[in-house]
Amino acid sequence: MTVSAFAPAKINLTLHVTGQRTDGYHLLDSLVCFADIGDLVTVAFDAALSLTVTGPRAKGVPTDDSNLVLKAARFLDPNGMAHITLDKHLPAAAGIGGGSSDAAATLRALSELWEVPLPDSTVTLGADVPVCLHPMALRMQGVGDLLTPVAPLPETHAVLVNPGVDVPTPAVFNALKHKDNAPMEGVPTFADTRALARWLAEQRNDLQAPAIGQAPLILDVLDRLDDGLFAAMSGSGATCFALYTSAAEARAKARDLSQDQPGWWVAPCRLS
Repeated sequence: MTVSAFAPAKINLTLHVTGQRTDGYHLLDSLVCFADIGDLVTVAFDAALSLTVTGPRAKGVPTDDSNLVLKAARFLDPNGMAHITLDKHLPAAAGIGGGSSDAAATLRALSELWEVPLPDSTVTLGADVPVCLHPMALRMQGVGDLLTPVAPLPETHAVLVNPGVDVPTPAVFNALKHKDNAPMEGVPTFADTRALARWLAEQRNDLQAPAIGQAPLILDVLDRLDDGLFAAMSGSGATCFALYTSAAEARAKARDLSQDQPGWWVAPCRLS
């Protein structure tokens, strides 16, 4: 018996940093959605717990206990045994929750395989794991532990671009000058993608400026995406996204960017 679970790319459409706790954890307020592209986790019964990584982005992905996939498996059942195959398509450490989404998909797949319930809380695995466990548009607050459903997004097409630069998350947070910024006032219902784009233009990603300070190439990516309805960075970077009016427009933009910058990771997608 095998069970597979999709691990979609997570996109922070907004990311307001609203405070920092005494234990160092930052407080966030973010509108999160998910793309229809991502990794795939497949699990099967085995005599031990092990991990194999395949796919076009497998290079450099660890298969030892440092991988969050194995940590998630042991978190679900310390004595559970299975072989896990991670088919990797998303860039790592890119601000789109790749590792967290992989961990969440592992929890869903192993929960079905082992016939055990999902844990009540997963925030100790990482701030993005709870929101990735139920991939849909959500408002994420606190340290990632407070999730509020929002109205479904309109049909929204986008292009994701990562220029391949390393932007360590701790360095980005350390470079953030103000950590007590205003939260979002609320998330309305959007009639269409243009309405969503207009609202996003009034919001922020508080980590975008410090990330650009660490990796100025992000600014070049955003400049290349300025023909979209709205463009911004996701998470702590370096992946950026732009919204477009149709799938055809997003595909055409992705094709042109890929030809112009063959070293960049470029992917058209639909957000929901």
